[in-house]
Amino acid sequence: MPRSPQQPPPQHPPRRARRETRRPSFFWVLAALILPLFNLAVKFRFHGRELPQTGAFVLSPNHFSEIDPVVMGAAAWKLGRAPRFLAKESLFKIPVVRWFLRTSGQIPVARAGSRSHAALRAAEELVEKGRMVIVYPEGSLTRDPDLWPMRGKTGAVRIALEQDIPLVPAAHWGTQALMPRYGKKIHPFPRKTIDVIVGEPIDLSAYRGKALEPALLAAATNDLMQAITKLVGELRDETPPATRWDPAAHGQKETGRLDDPGHRGATGRVDDAEAS
Repeated sequence: MPRSPQQPPPQHPPRRARRETRRPSFFWVLAALILPLFNLAVKFRFHGRELPQTGAFVLSPNHFSEIDPVVMGAAAWKLGRAPRFLAKESLFKIPVVRWFLRTSGQIPVARAGSRSHAALRAAEELVEKGRMVIVYPEGSLTRDPDLWPMRGKTGAVRIALEQDIPLVPAAHWGTQALMPRYGKKIHPFPRKTIDVIVGEPIDLSAYRGKALEPALLAAATNDLMQAITKLVGELRDETPPATRWDPAAHGQKETGRLDDPGHRGATGRVDDAEAS
C-alpha cells in the first residue's frame, strides 16, 4: 500500500560508531556472506527511533512470513546490533547446527524440566554480555487473514521481566512481497522495499518486582501487542482492528503451517488481557 504523504520521511541509521557491529565476531562472516545477495533483493526504509546501541534488551517484532527472521536479522545488523534469536533446544543436539547456534550466541528454548536451566543461563548471558535477543511474541506466523498481529504469548515479556531488561517493540511491512505467508519460494526481483520501525520501550514499571503470575504476564503481553500493532498500522497507514485475531476462536492451530487462515468474524478476535 502506498505511504501517506502525511507520514514522516524514512529515517536511515545514524552514521555514528555502531559499537557491537564494529567488534570482530562470527557475525562479520555471516554479514559478508549474506548481505551482498540480500541487498540485491531488499531495500530497507527505517523509521522511528534507533535501537539501543549498548546493553541487553528484547526486541519484539510482528511475524507474518517465514523469511521474517532473515529480514529482521539483516535490519538489526544495519541498525548496529548483532541479531540473536530463541531457537528450539532440539536444534542444539545436531552437531553442526549446535556449533553454529552456540558460536552466534543463539538462545535455546526448553520446556520446563531438567534441561530448562540451559535457556535460563543463556538469558542471563544477555545481561552479562549486553546482548540483544529478537523474540516473536506471536510465537508463529499470524493467522489474521489481513496480516495484522494476532494474540501474543508471554515469552518476550517473561524474559524482559525476569532479567530486568528493556522490551522494545518493532514492526515491519513489505516482507510479504519477498515471500508470502506460507509461501515456498522467495521472489527477489524486482527489488522489494521493506519498511522497519522501532518503537519506544514498553513501560513495564507496573509489572516489575512482582510474582510472574499468568494474569500479570497476560496484561504485560497485551501492552506489548498493542504497541506492535500500532507500529504496524503506522507503516500500513491503516487503522488496526479493535481486537486481535484469536486462532482458537476459529479452531486453528497456533503453531505450524496453516494453508487456510480463515475469515474474520465477530468472534474471531480477542483482547490479550482476556486470553489465557
